[in-house]
Parts: sequence; structure tokens; C-alpha cells
Amino acid sequence: MDLQPEESNSRRAVNRGYVTSLLKLHQDWHRHDAANAYVLIRRALLLCLKHIANLRSGREAFLAAQGMEILFSTTENCLDDNDLEPVVSIIIQILRQCYPKSTLPLVTATSAYTFSVPGSIPSETPCVLTEEDFEDDADEEVDKDSDSEDVKEQDDDLETDVNKLTSKPGLDRPEEELMQYEAMCVELSCNFEELESKPGDDLHFEETQDAKHSHIPTVTSPKQHCLNKDQSSWRQESQDTVQTSLLSMVKMGRSTMHPASKKGPGMNAYQNMQSSGLGIDSSGKEIPDIQVSLKQDAWDIDMISCPSISASFSNSARPTETAEVVDKLLQTYPKHLPFHDPHLYMAKSRRTRSVANFKMMAFPDFWGHCPPPSAQSMLERKRGVQRIKIFEDVQRLIQPCDVINKVVFSLDEPWSLQDTASDCLRFSSEFESGNLRKAIQVREREYDLLVNTDVNSSQHQQWFYFKVSGMRAAVPYRFNIINCEKPNSQFNYGMQPTLYSVKEALLGRPTWIRMGYEICYYKNHYRQSAAIAGGASKKCFYTLTFVVTFPHSEDACYLAYHYPYTYTALMTHLDILEKSVNPKQIYFRQEVLCQTLGGNSCPLVTITAMPESSSSDHLEQFRQRPYQVITARVHPGESNSSWVMKGALEFLVSSDPVARLLRENFIFKIIPMLNPDGVINGNHRCSLKGEDLNRQWLSPSAHLQPTIYHAKGLLYYLSRVGRSPRVFCDFHGHSQKKNVFLYGCSIKETLWQAESTVGTSTISEDITYRTLPKILDKLAPAFTMSSCSFLVEKSRASTARVVVWREMGVSRSYTMESSYCGCNQGPYQGLQFGTSELEEMGAMFCLGLLILELKSVSCSHQLLTHAATLLHADEEALDHHLQRRCSSSSSVTSELDDEPPCMEEIDYITDSSSDPEGSFSELDRQIQECAFNKDEGGEEEEGPGQGRKTTP
Repeated sequence: MDLQPEESNSRRAVNRGYVTSLLKLHQDWHRHDAANAYVLIRRALLLCLKHIANLRSGREAFLAAQGMEILFSTTENCLDDNDLEPVVSIIIQILRQCYPKSTLPLVTATSAYTFSVPGSIPSETPCVLTEEDFEDDADEEVDKDSDSEDVKEQDDDLETDVNKLTSKPGLDRPEEELMQYEAMCVELSCNFEELESKPGDDLHFEETQDAKHSHIPTVTSPKQHCLNKDQSSWRQESQDTVQTSLLSMVKMGRSTMHPASKKGPGMNAYQNMQSSGLGIDSSGKEIPDIQVSLKQDAWDIDMISCPSISASFSNSARPTETAEVVDKLLQTYPKHLPFHDPHLYMAKSRRTRSVANFKMMAFPDFWGHCPPPSAQSMLERKRGVQRIKIFEDVQRLIQPCDVINKVVFSLDEPWSLQDTASDCLRFSSEFESGNLRKAIQVREREYDLLVNTDVNSSQHQQWFYFKVSGMRAAVPYRFNIINCEKPNSQFNYGMQPTLYSVKEALLGRPTWIRMGYEICYYKNHYRQSAAIAGGASKKCFYTLTFVVTFPHSEDACYLAYHYPYTYTALMTHLDILEKSVNPKQIYFRQEVLCQTLGGNSCPLVTITAMPESSSSDHLEQFRQRPYQVITARVHPGESNSSWVMKGALEFLVSSDPVARLLRENFIFKIIPMLNPDGVINGNHRCSLKGEDLNRQWLSPSAHLQPTIYHAKGLLYYLSRVGRSPRVFCDFHGHSQKKNVFLYGCSIKETLWQAESTVGTSTISEDITYRTLPKILDKLAPAFTMSSCSFLVEKSRASTARVVVWREMGVSRSYTMESSYCGCNQGPYQGLQFGTSELEEMGAMFCLGLLILELKSVSCSHQLLTHAATLLHADEEALDHHLQRRCSSSSSVTSELDDEPPCMEEIDYITDSSSDPEGSFSELDRQIQECAFNKDEGGEEEEGPGQGRKTTP
């Protein structure tokens, strides 16, 4: 085989022993060029070493010649010297190439948890990780210590087969099977005879709420749950407030959240913490000193911070003891959060089935979360932080004198590893959605952490959620999660992990906050075993490193990739929502779509307005309401999608006039969590079978992918009875981009982007798929049209978005992606998302559905009249909705003028004559003022496509 000149010369240099000479030359130049006058010569010398380091034999010679020590010692004090940038950059690359590669310090590469899928063939014995000789020559590795998060985009994945794009596949099951879903659409056949009630029933409902809400569920009556009195009063207050909240929020151009001042490195995010230990709860009542109270009651902080579920299978008196402790805890530290009940959460948690049979609850999920009063700014990236971390890794290798390397937590070694007498942190993750597999104390205050792979899988390490205790306040602790697998992360661009302090919660501040500094995400020296890779190139791993300064000593804190939202939290939330609505006005039905592989119920929620009466006319109007279908959380690690869903659910049952209009004109079918098992067991992407459920929509199995099978079946049924949804949207989270955006489907845009030779002039396409994202771009502070994409990729053919579009013919079939990080545009520019912003996005999505309907020619005269009344009640409200981001209609028009010609033809202004009765005149005028165009069905002319945007 012919060798390239560089490789040939490098081999010759190694064989002749030149590596040692090159290193000595480097030292001489470093010693004598104090003025940095010969930087380019020194760089050329290092380039020779870099080419040598591309060879395995070259790396061996480099290490034998003490190359790591030499380059480290000559560079450790020059990392911030701009004059030496050309030299330092090459040295970093050499050090990374020559750092000895090794496998992860784990027993097996597969998950610590295993689940036997009924009827499936048992998997092979998990591969044991062993040290091995890495024979392959290293690829050149560029120093990626930059602030650029741009990703190269490829078009080779675009679907260009017109037959696949335009054909509609047949049913994937016998048609008679679809009749089972009739029972999930009882609203289409119910007579609502109970509506013929006595006068004053609504008043009776309001009068009885306080009595009903005073009930606190017990272990023996988990079903008889309701809001407590404080929550009931909040419900009334929230209804009073929400009457204008959404309209006013958009009218002001942003939410009521305000950015917090930017924090310097190491500054604690709990800015209002009182040194005395006294706190004020949400009702303004002073809470006693935590330390004194804990000592007086002889409570163990570790026991309090991870309460027992008190499962019924216990034969001891532990359930009663736990209930007493929980009751006393809630009495001592009163806390009232809307739509949350700790007693109900505990009762629900007993029904949640996990692979590891969790016995404990995470305190934040049990106690509840209250959004912080201000949004947190993105963390400013410290210059050179990646280089500093790489040098620290090298120092650990060549100067191991202070390295402890003590395993302090491991799921693989269940016997006791914790030495409570030693000066080390205590870790735990054995609770719902928890994910931490192993913790190794590296130095006194530094820990290497390894997260668990998805159950029945050897990959998808991203989500983490664990408890840590035994810390000292105001002392920096460094955590290195060393087995991440994505090549880049928003942690490099301003994102911080989330932290929840138990003591802060007991002080009246039960809040998940963004915390951490000196954050960096980079490729490390760990590689996947060749046996696991199956002969393919060995997978690289990445380190997420961050420093945390805890607010209290001997606290218990929880750290997570993003704001957790558990399956039990969802089930608790749904029950409380159901009890909070007036059943005479709101139709709220919660039922079971199916059972999961793990034996958990997948909930299906139906929300609409009750018919005015049981008369045939009112029932007909009720049954003719179009459907909207929303799903979420098919990927367990995308907890942000659950917070968006939470905001949508709470808005839809609220007394906001927009929500009322939505209920009166639509039937919402909502599956808020498509992968309960994955969420429960701390997975990031997969089901218990170890597969991505959002790649199973083409041919799902009722046995192996039940939630997808029945979700698709329900959509098939609606399509077969002529009730296909106006919009289908699947809520997701995105780890690579900022803001919130939609992915849709367009044949023509896909072919244009791929520069296909296939003519599109004869292809007809419903062009209204762009309307909703354009509406949201004007409405929602977090949303951006510029990141939206409507391209159909081959690799996404089996996703919900594409399958619902192709097989059910839903032109407005979307995936809505919310960043884990935050926004780089609009009113929230420079801010990280909190739960408030995510919930707001859910409400804004619902508002967008209303405006979408108002812009449609199918919009009913009754809805137009009601919308006009709403506008009259809140003058110029819609005008502010649509002009939030533009100072005048001309600015929006100029923005549209920048679009390709085909998009101009899509976005035309409808003549007001389309509304002969004139009821829409005021609404139409306000829409036209903002260059928003009433979309009519039609065909789009051939033209250039939009810029390429990749779909995750």
C-alpha cells in the first residue's frame, strides 16, 4: 500500500528515534525564545510531532520519551498567552491524541438494569469491558475550544422518491380492529342526559368545592383525592387572574418573568438566602430555623430528602411510620403549590412500577417545584475552559499523587460502598427517573460520575438525575460525567444543569434552579470496547464537567440534566386537574390508552366544552367539533416537553376566554406521555425493549410497542370516521439548538432543497403547513420561525410527524422542539428556559391553534362572532398578538419580501369579500395589518425552497 509523504516521513522519524530529539528541540526553543519571536518555527516543529502522533507507533514513542510530561510542563503556564496561541493549539491536539485510550470503569457496557420483554429472544450475555490494545491510528482531532455552535448540514438524507412522498400506505392492521377505539371517543355518541339538571347546580358545584378539597388522601383511599383548601382558593384566584393573563402577556410582548442579573463565577443562585437559616413560605409565614428543627425532631436529612414510598408489599409497620413522618414534615414546613399534592403523589407512586422496584421518592417530585421569581441568564463561557480541563486530565495522568480513585457509589456493586465517616459525598439515584450508575471520588472535592445506559441498551447516556448529600457550604465541588455520547452539547453555549436543595425547599423556596460554573463538554480518552462495537469504529465518549457550590452544609441536593418531570407527577397532575374543573362546563375525561411493557397505564385525556344542553342541535354541534391531537414525552430524557404539555393542559382547563373558545370549538385528544416506562426508569431515549419509540410508527407492534400501536390506532380511527385532526403535534426537546421551533412536512420543499430533477409543477400540496409556525413566531416569545424545517428525511420516515402526515393525510403534522437551554433571539434572548417559560409555550401553542382556525375558510360564523366579541372586550389585543415582534406592518411585509417567490405566493392576503356577512371585518382588518394571511386551500407553484435545517 502506498503511503502518503507525511505518513512515510513520520514512520521514518519514529524508526530512527527522532521523537526524543524533536522533544528536546521543543524544550530548547521554549527555553530560549522568551520574547516569542520564533513562534512559527516552534509551531512547525510541533506539527512534525503531531503527524507522528497520528501513528500508533508514534504515540508509543512519544509516551516512552516522556512527551506528555514535557509538553505539559512547557505549556501549563502559557494557556492564556495570546502570542503563543499557534503553539498551544497544536500542543493541545498532541496531548489529546497521545493520551492513553481506555475503556470506561464499568463492569458491563449495557445497563445496570435489565428487563425481560415477554416473548422476545433473550439477549446475549453483556460484553465485559476490558483493557485492550487500540491498534487503529488516531484521526486528527481539532481543538474545538470555540464558541461556535453551528452544525454542518447535509442534504443526502432527504427523501427524493416522489412515490414515497406522495403515496398513502394502507392500514397496518385489520380494519375491524379500529372499532376498539370507539370506546375512546365516547364524546361522539354520548347523549349527555345528565345535563338536564336542576337550576342552581353550577352554584352547588362551587359551594361544595371547599368541602371536597379539604379531603387528604390516605394509603387506603388513594382514589378519593382532591385539592386541599389552599389549592382550591388558588384555583379561584388563578381563574380570576387568567381571564386576561394570556392576552395581557402577549400584549406586553413577553411574560411577567424578568431576567436575573448575571452571576459571576461561583456566585450562588439562591441570592435571597438568609444567613440565619430562617425562611418565608409562600403564604408569608416565617419558617423556623432548619438546623434547630432538624435536631429537635431527630430527623435524618437523608431520610427526609428521599422519603419511602411505603409500598403495600412491606410486612413491617414502615408504611404507618412513613406516613406519620410525612404528615409531620408537611405540618412543620407548610407548603402549598398549585396543582400539586404530596399526599396524592405518595399514593400514586405506590402504583408506579419500575424495573428496579424503587422504594424511595425523590424529594423534589414529592415536595413539588415552584418556578423562580426571575429567569436565569445563560452562563458566560470562560475563555479557554476546555484547555484547562484537558490539562487537568493530563495532570491526573502524569501526577497521580493526590488522586484517590475511590468508588463511593455503584449500582453494579449493591453492597455498601459508602463510608459515612470519611470526607466524601454520598450519592443516590434509586428513585423514579433517577440516573446515576457510578460515582468515583477522584480528589477530595472532585468526582467522576457515570450515568446508566437505557434499559436493555448499551447507549443513550445523556439524562442524569441523582441525589448528593454530606456537603459543606460555600465549598466548590467538581463533577465530571465521563460517559456522555453526543458530540456536542448546549452545555458549551450557556446551559447549566439544574439543582434542587432540600433545605431551601424547607425554607419555603422549593425551586429547581440552574446551577454550576466552569462548565465544559469535550471529548475524553475513553473509548468503547471493540467487542461491543462489533468491528466498527469504536465509539468516543465525552465529559460534561461543572463546579457546584452548595448553599447549605449537610444538605441534600438533587442535580439533573434538566427540570425533572416524572410519570407519577403526571398522574398526580391529571387527577388534580380533573377535580379542579366544573364538570357542568368542561368535559375532562381521563382514561387508559393501553398498558405499557412495564405494567404502567398510558393516560389518554380528552378536553372540550360540555354541550349547552342535551338537545339534538347542541349535541350535533358538540359532535361536529374538529379534533386536535397532541402527544409528548416519547423520549424520556426530554422532560422539557412535559413542562410544555403541563402548560397546555392547565391552560385548556382554565377560565381564560381563549381557552373557553378552544373548548367550545375543538375536541382535544392528548397523550401526555408516550413512554411512561422510559421516564420511570431514567432512560434518555428508549423503551424497556431498548428501542426508540419514535422510530416505530411505520409498523408498531401491539405487543412490543403498545403505546405507539394504540396511539396510531386512535389516529387511524379518527381518520376512518372522517375526523382526522386539524393539527397533530408531538412535543419534544432539543439538545443542539436554542429556542422553540416546529418541524413539518412538505413534498415540494424537500424536492427543491435536494435539487431534485423531478418536476413539482404537477404535484398538489396543501400549503397551510406553514401557517401555524408563522403564527407562533408572532405570538410566543420563545418561538422562532428561522429554525423551522419542513423537509422529509429518509431517516425520519418512521417518526410520528412523517407517518401521520403520509398515512392519515394530516398536512399540519408537526414535531415541536423546545431547547434544553434557552433563547438567542426575541424577548428571552440570553435567558435559559425555566419551567415558567416552557409552560407558557404550551399555552401559546394553544392560542396559536385558535388563531389558525380564525384564519381558515372553514372557520365557523359562531367562532368569528365570539372572537370579535373577545377582541372588543380587550381592545387591540389581537393586534398586539400579531405585531409583538414588528413595530409596524411594513416591517413584517419587508420580512416576507425576503422570502423566496414561492413563499410570497403562499402568503397572500385574502379579500374581505370572503366574509359576506361582515362578522369577520374587524378581526380580518387586524390580521391584515400584520401581514397575516387568511390561508385557503390550494396548490403551491414551483419555486426555490427554504434554507436547509436538520431534524433531530
